[in-house]
Amino acid sequence: MDWLLTVPLLLVELVLVMRLSRAETVSKGVRLGILAAVMVLLGYPGEISSQAGTRWLWWALAMIPFLWIVYELFVGLRDSIAAQPEGARGLVNAARWLTVRAWSFYPIVFVFPMIGFTGGTAAAAVQVGYTVADIVAKAVFGVLIFAIALRKSGHEPAFQAA
Repeated sequence: MDWLLTVPLLLVELVLVMRLSRAETVSKGVRLGILAAVMVLLGYPGEISSQAGTRWLWWALAMIPFLWIVYELFVGLRDSIAAQPEGARGLVNAARWLTVRAWSFYPIVFVFPMIGFTGGTAAAAVQVGYTVADIVAKAVFGVLIFAIALRKSGHEPAFQAA
């Protein structure tokens, strides 16, 4: 349940901190949020299965929205990243790379029980792998988003009361 909430929100945070037009923010935020939720939902049946064939099926299905998200981050947001203020552009680019790299750990860790890890070793490897990925994908990403917001606040005009 945690991933079903946090994973889509991570992508929406990235879109929100980019301060795109309202239409583009809604479009990209909804699309990426839905793709992330679908990815998590598709991976769950495989995660709880002990059958290798079932796990591989759901892993492959979950990889479809994952690859679409990667495409959106690198192709769909390319122009938006180029339009970011100079001081924030590198951080925004780092956030999308961090997302893809950290999220790439999940499908790798998912296959540990299917490539020879068994018993307690499999359980420990999966839990350690997911924990490391969660720390990078959530906590480190959150700090990076905060840094982007701080950096951009120096480049954006201050809010003035009417």
